[in-house]
Amino acid sequence: MTQRSRGAQQGGPSGETPPGPYAVDTKRPEDRPGHIYAALDLGTNNCRLLIAKPEASGFKVLDSFSRTVRLGEGLAQSGELSEAAMARAIEAIRVCAYKMRKRGVTSARAIATQACRMARNGPAFVKRVAQETGLHFDIIPPAEEARLAARGVTPLLDREDKGALVFDIGGGSTELIWLDLREAGKRPRILRWGSIPLGVVTLGERYEGRIDDPGSYEEMVREVTSHLSALPHAIPPGGHPSGSFHMLGTSGTVTTIAGIFLGLERYERARVDGTWIAHDDLSRVIDELKVLSLEQRAAHPCVGHERAELVIPGLAIFESIFKRWPPPRLRVADRGLREGMLLALMEGVDAIAPAKRRRRRRGGRKRNNKGSSGAAGA
Repeated sequence: MTQRSRGAQQGGPSGETPPGPYAVDTKRPEDRPGHIYAALDLGTNNCRLLIAKPEASGFKVLDSFSRTVRLGEGLAQSGELSEAAMARAIEAIRVCAYKMRKRGVTSARAIATQACRMARNGPAFVKRVAQETGLHFDIIPPAEEARLAARGVTPLLDREDKGALVFDIGGGSTELIWLDLREAGKRPRILRWGSIPLGVVTLGERYEGRIDDPGSYEEMVREVTSHLSALPHAIPPGGHPSGSFHMLGTSGTVTTIAGIFLGLERYERARVDGTWIAHDDLSRVIDELKVLSLEQRAAHPCVGHERAELVIPGLAIFESIFKRWPPPRLRVADRGLREGMLLALMEGVDAIAPAKRRRRRRGGRKRNNKGSSGAAGA
């Protein structure tokens, strides 16, 4: 994929004028020493950027950016991205474009996920983004989102177990990936994957104004469970086909759970990322969190005002997964999709894929409100 930035269309965050046009490509790192990579993820709720350079042990982060843009706000009711939401997203993407220029990024990929997949005006929006910011986004399918999320958390998998269930609770959808860890020395193999069109924003909007009403939480859990039950290729309830397994979660919901479990007075990524939580401790934190009032959640140092409402639908999604496939323990990841994108770029995986992605986009998209899944190799 080649990203072309049209230079000084806008100033940087501090008002300075960025440098002129530049091009970035996806040649393999050995072909271009000194590559600097960028991964940009535009989700239903957030716009996130990660800039890094390769190192022997993986990569070193040079810069990052995250902003809540609420791109999917009102999407479930209207079927389209609103003008206000698109404007918020474009403003955040402009900041990302500036940071990429300032850091001298040479190889990049930008993706859009569930909100743009579901919106009738999603393709038109990404064209507008390219015109206004110079950054070209791929609207990726759920299968690719699941693959990239799994790749990003691979370093945290415990190969002493025979399998793992990785999940990513996003703003508009939730991805689940069942991994086989039995082949020592090889990258984990995807046995099954699934995606449901429920995330913290989409589920939260269904219960807007009544999230804290009596019975609403239990209703959300039932709704999520119904979607999980309908996945055609999902693993049956209970265990894991490979044998002994653990869960690995990547989302704001599970990092919040970890922060509460650790008793943090403020969020500390270094302590949260990689934390193990046993089954009984997870049950205890779930029970503690779901009975807190909106005011209590907003005042909690590991939740805060911004996530005080969204954490409840996120918790309902997590509890549904947790009860359907109960794990002995969970590992928490403050990493995921962007890290997977960076690793794929550095390994040259996405260097040959753009033509296929363009052909797929020209062939049209089907909106799926029931979720999707697949078997190994999907």
